[in-house]
Amino acid sequence: MGEEVHQSIQKRKYTKKPLVLASVMLAMFMGAIEATIVSTAMPAIVADLGGFTLYSWVFSAYLLMNSVTVLIYGKLSDLFGRKPVISFGILLFLIGSILCGFATSMKMLIVFRLIQGFGAGAVAPIATTIVGDIYTMEERAKIQGYLSSVWGISAITGPAIGGLLVQYVSWKYVFWINVPLGILSLIGLWIFLHENVQQKKHDIDYSGAVLLTIAISSVMLLLVEGGSRWAWGSWQAICLIILAVIMMIGFTFQERRAKEPVMPFSIWKKRSISIANIVSLTTGIMMIGISSFLPTFVQGVMEQTPIVAGFTLTTMSIGWPIASTLSGRMLLSLGYRKTSIIGGVSLIIGSIFFVTMTASSGPAWAAAGSFLLGVGMGLTSTAFIVSIQSTVSWEQRGIATASNMFMRNLGNTIGAALLGGILNNRIMSYFHEKDVALTVNDTNKLLKVDERDRLAGAVRAILQDGLTNALHFVYYVVLTFAIVSLLFIFFIPKKNERSV
Repeated sequence: MGEEVHQSIQKRKYTKKPLVLASVMLAMFMGAIEATIVSTAMPAIVADLGGFTLYSWVFSAYLLMNSVTVLIYGKLSDLFGRKPVISFGILLFLIGSILCGFATSMKMLIVFRLIQGFGAGAVAPIATTIVGDIYTMEERAKIQGYLSSVWGISAITGPAIGGLLVQYVSWKYVFWINVPLGILSLIGLWIFLHENVQQKKHDIDYSGAVLLTIAISSVMLLLVEGGSRWAWGSWQAICLIILAVIMMIGFTFQERRAKEPVMPFSIWKKRSISIANIVSLTTGIMMIGISSFLPTFVQGVMEQTPIVAGFTLTTMSIGWPIASTLSGRMLLSLGYRKTSIIGGVSLIIGSIFFVTMTASSGPAWAAAGSFLLGVGMGLTSTAFIVSIQSTVSWEQRGIATASNMFMRNLGNTIGAALLGGILNNRIMSYFHEKDVALTVNDTNKLLKVDERDRLAGAVRAILQDGLTNALHFVYYVVLTFAIVSLLFIFFIPKKNERSV
């Protein structure tokens, strides 16, 4: 304990906290803006590169690598210090971003997104850890507003910048804009953050990480291609199911015998943590379902510009930090459970907006549903993190928080694959029902104004109706997960399980 206090004093003595906080916020902003800016640009990217069937893989590839590296980076930062690990992550993220801008096909873009995601896995968790290292508990509570504002600022600027770049320059700059942000963050961290790292021996669970990566990749490939390219009963689908099951069984055995497991199952025995993590998984699926496909609906069906499409996403991330700030106060007056229930109800109402949305509803309707979903996410996620951190002891707080972040990322990854698969499948089924010689890739023509205007009226109507029909299926799935989320929230203990 004395050594910890000594190290804390050393960090406060040499580390320029406000400048480190600014550098950390810049790194978090770079990661936060990535979600909205790329989603806004995706219709233009797919219109230029083609390959609409690979649309969801642009998100899935990034999220997969992000998901499976979060916990590994957390352990590496304990061994080598926060600064070298987050620096490695930012550099890899920037290399991936530069390469994405040079992609000449969707397959090439997906490979470069894997590299980008591999680096991104270090940014959010280590940035959060650095804040925990340099600030006391009281100070941490005060700066939550600053950290939440990062998401609000990125929400406002991301879609706007993305829309402007797509409309007036090129979608390539959507990726290249990360470079100056990352460089500034790296400079600030290396100049102003000083660590006193003790050399410790850690048994990093590489086997667990590999098994988990193969299992998740198998499930994703099955969800994206099953029912469209491959029949559910085909040998490819069956092989993937068997591989995923074997890998998950192997992962379970590995985690039970590993000294420092990637996912320690002991923390799941606490009901408040297990419920929070399950709901984070379901809300992660919901979040990616809206952020990935809403711009496609607004541009392809409502025939709005990329800037307007970006605005409909902006409201989600504006609602999130506002609700996060309110959640802090509500937790004190209402408690974790009631605050989470209010958030769960908001998720359902927001989902209903999307289920009932039509071409004539207008972007304001889409923006309202997006805002309500953001409010629900903000209320639940803040309540979960505070609840988790007060449930476990200091020694488990880091891994418990990381597990929640991992589950949300996993939800994003599964959601991108699952909902992308449903979208492709439903579009194809609709064209078969109408007995027209159109393919899923013909949907690209709706996303480019010139090509859309050249379409015959009947073909244009069928393409738009097919996309609307498919996206409504996606939104019904989102609504289902919203209902499931609320049902689980009701199981949160009325009195939070506190740890010493």
